[in-house]
Amino acid sequence: MNENLTIFFLSSVILMTLVLPFSVKKVEEEIELFLLIMGIAAVSISDIWSYHLIEEAVKEPIPISVTVLVMGMVLKFSRKKITDFLIKTAEKISYQKLIFLVILLLGIFSSVITAIIAAILLSEFITLLKFSRKYEIKIIVLGCFAIGFGAALTPLGEPLSTIVVSKLRGEPHNAHFFYLLNKFALWIIPFIFLIAYWSSKDANKYREAKNTLKEEYEESIKSSVFRAFKVYIFVAALVLLGTGLKPFTEKFITGLRPEALYWINSISAILDNATLAASEIVPQLSERQITFIIMGLIISGGFLIPGNIPNIICASKLNIKSKEWAGYGLKYGVPIMFVYFILLYFLA
Repeated sequence: MNENLTIFFLSSVILMTLVLPFSVKKVEEEIELFLLIMGIAAVSISDIWSYHLIEEAVKEPIPISVTVLVMGMVLKFSRKKITDFLIKTAEKISYQKLIFLVILLLGIFSSVITAIIAAILLSEFITLLKFSRKYEIKIIVLGCFAIGFGAALTPLGEPLSTIVVSKLRGEPHNAHFFYLLNKFALWIIPFIFLIAYWSSKDANKYREAKNTLKEEYEESIKSSVFRAFKVYIFVAALVLLGTGLKPFTEKFITGLRPEALYWINSISAILDNATLAASEIVPQLSERQITFIIMGLIISGGFLIPGNIPNIICASKLNIKSKEWAGYGLKYGVPIMFVYFILLYFLA
């Protein structure tokens, strides 16, 4: 297949990957299988199947999938203890301090317990509160921003960070387990503190409300196993998709200025940011380009429900509507996007 035809078909794969999950409900519901099909198609179009690629697609998802499974089981059997601990803590300190601590800890430790488990814990925490629905949605949205940021610090945190480390493992970046932590800690951790503060601000004004968020379902062993399996398929699909789209990425992405890449990635508001990372991150990118790409993906991933896995989990469990999410996601996210652009432009 000649180069122009390859680029045309890869462009079609990218277009379908961007549009269908957002416009076709069945695709949205079976996003893991859809991305796996798109990944297989991309690799086939590019004609770059190899034993090494298959081995990578099989092995790369194992750490995060096992972490999700183990933490899911731990959460299942320690749910009551966690609930009792939060209730007792709330009795000893103010709700404002409790919210600050919970958001801060979930944000920072999401890189270890995974963004998925952190989102489940956040949903559990919200059901204990008796604030107005509007204020609880604010806490959820900001909490998911914090989780999305923190989870990007290690490959265990979420598929985005898993894919980035996988794609940059070789020369010239030689990414290792602590690559993202070393590179992004100063950009991310202060923001998590700020988000925790925004989440807890004026908490006492919204207490004792009747209309509050409640979980739609409880976790089970079956759901924990199934979720880990879906994460495995999701990451494997992204490994194939990212590799398959390499000819397109090298031709059109690597030559763009970092500032352009940053704003282009605001599209992750409607498409899971790990999917975009899989299609954009290649070793040929400069450190500055990588910084702009990842920060753009992380920030805009919090704008809307489809942008990040924690958003999807919390919105589903607590029955938060798209417009309700966007009200806070855009209100806080867009200014954050502009502030970070200025900081990155002068300091990155």
